[in-house]
Amino acid sequence: MFENRRVVVTGGAGFIGSYLTEELLNRNCMVTVIDDFSAGTMKNIHHLIKSPLLKIVKEDLKNPRRLGKIVAENEVIFHLAANPEVRVGETEPKVHFEENVVVTFNLLEAMRRGKRDKTLIFTSTSTVYGEASQVPTPEDYGPCVPISTYGGSKLASEALITSYTHTFNHKGLILRLANVIGPRSNHGVIYDFITKILRNSEELEILGDGRQEKSYLYITDLIGALMHLAERSVESRGKTAIYNVGSKDKITVKDIAELVAKEMGCSGLRYKFTGGVDGGRGWKGDVKNMQLSIQKLVSSGWEPKYSSRQAVELAVRGLKRELRKN
Repeated sequence: MFENRRVVVTGGAGFIGSYLTEELLNRNCMVTVIDDFSAGTMKNIHHLIKSPLLKIVKEDLKNPRRLGKIVAENEVIFHLAANPEVRVGETEPKVHFEENVVVTFNLLEAMRRGKRDKTLIFTSTSTVYGEASQVPTPEDYGPCVPISTYGGSKLASEALITSYTHTFNHKGLILRLANVIGPRSNHGVIYDFITKILRNSEELEILGDGRQEKSYLYITDLIGALMHLAERSVESRGKTAIYNVGSKDKITVKDIAELVAKEMGCSGLRYKFTGGVDGGRGWKGDVKNMQLSIQKLVSSGWEPKYSSRQAVELAVRGLKRELRKN
């Protein structure tokens, strides 16, 4: 069982990281959160700070000062720190290189210099597959041809991880995630729709043609899958394992807009589709049709509780409450 371990969570004050940190503390793990608080916030983990098992370190992993010592003191590293905003790659691609690839390299170097075997668990993304011709897309689909710099940076990080785990005798677990949604999220289509409606309850701008269709995973489902696979990873004898993590279906952007409008009580809401780029995409690099095959994950003994539609409904309710408080 994954309990009573010494672990690091990079990006532990972020959306996913804060939920993971809470789960690890519930399992009596000693957790060191590393975050530069550029995207994550203390608000996300404020309810945890009194735990004697939690240590919070403010550190810029692009230029780390204490990373080597922290890694040396722990056995498992959950690497979540990244810039997750796909759209930024069109105007500032260097951001994805520095905050995703360079940060991953620095972490791997800290592991290498420590000279003791570690387990690295990395949250990658469905966007590494690009516009896959096989949907649902399995882990062995290839070649992976990302169409965004975000997807490219995550695929580059995957390559670094597999090379380091094999060369320097560490264990690696790579999780390719569908769109993860829920309270505390501060970007993505649901967050955008709610904030737009709070500003204007009569008209909603929708990027693209609305027919983009993707898989969505509720945050508690992700944490369940992550811990299930983490337990298997630390007990395995293999070097690196790759798993898709998502739901068993998908939902269109237009359907999401309708669910948000219903939950917000906007029965007469007008939709304004921008038309998008490259055949109806919301932006350059937007994968229009995405669903991951999770057969490998299901075969390991875990499956999601919520469908994409149910995940969206839960996320809308939670985010609506949060944003109205603000």
